[in-house]
Amino acid sequence: MATMTTTLFSSLSSKPKISFLEPRFSSFHGLVRPTKAHNNNNLSITMSAAASPPPYDLKSFKFDPIKESIVSREMTRRYMMDMITYADTDVVVVGAGSAGLSCAYELSKNPDVQVAIIEQSVSPGGGAWLGGQLFSAMVVRKPAHHFLDELEIEYDEHDTYVVIKHAALFTSTIMSKLLARPNVKLFNAVAVEDLIVKGGRVGGVVTNWALVSMNHDTQSCMDPNVMEAKIVVSSCGHDGPFGATGVKRLKSIGMIDSVPGMKALDMNTAEDAIVRLTREIVPGMIVTGMEVAEIDGAPRMGPTFGAMMISGQKAAHVALKSLGLPNALDGTYVGSIHPELILASVDGTETVDA
Repeated sequence: MATMTTTLFSSLSSKPKISFLEPRFSSFHGLVRPTKAHNNNNLSITMSAAASPPPYDLKSFKFDPIKESIVSREMTRRYMMDMITYADTDVVVVGAGSAGLSCAYELSKNPDVQVAIIEQSVSPGGGAWLGGQLFSAMVVRKPAHHFLDELEIEYDEHDTYVVIKHAALFTSTIMSKLLARPNVKLFNAVAVEDLIVKGGRVGGVVTNWALVSMNHDTQSCMDPNVMEAKIVVSSCGHDGPFGATGVKRLKSIGMIDSVPGMKALDMNTAEDAIVRLTREIVPGMIVTGMEVAEIDGAPRMGPTFGAMMISGQKAAHVALKSLGLPNALDGTYVGSIHPELILASVDGTETVDA
């Protein structure tokens, strides 16, 4: 291992630098690993790098041979097995934006809970790949930064909020951790066209390929598929071509009276309200994220993402409670075999009361 240590000094100005432009690094198993950033006029960087070359010859590289049919069979067999496995599942999360991903991540901590995520886009993540107005940085108000600590995401810390240097760091990190778990399957490029409702209770979703859903008017009838679930979590976001589809469908079939739509922007009111109002809106269906603002007429919060994360976590624990499993809402996680099922907040009761 070759180690290089470099110390950089800032200018004589007393004005603090933006710390995510001046990260600290520490050696971690031969890699450069950033530690939590803080405003500091001095910067100490320690880098450790492995001196060994790659385990193959880059000058004359050749892949092992394979039959094209094997590639097709591997993809098809695994996907069809997933469709069979998740045709009847514990929880379906509709919409893989920041709230839906946070909900699925929290649910997946219990290995006995099977979670299917349905995302209409090819690329999951919703609006969480960027901050606001196509800017990169993601602002997260405290105490939601504890969720970032759990995910081991670095940020620039301020008194009442933190800033991730690129929103994609949050989205890619939570997806990589979530999708690695054996009890989770993401079905992207799949649309939820309708709900399964039996005896006044939502009991699953009606699905189709997203491209088929977008072209029903151009083709003959193309019937959908179904996925039964004990709980459906609707995290379809704010209104739009594909937004708030869960609550809009509840209204159209008479299970709720109205969808007033979100009010004008008020960050301080909006984020608290979205977490507070995250709940089981009708039997079998929980609403989380910006879809909550649509159903309750709460303000929009704009480019700050803490409420999405904590609303998703709360939705997960509402679902766990409905499933009769340990959850952070009624305290049944205390002494359980899954002590990690604790909301990432400064005070557990603060989030629950909100």
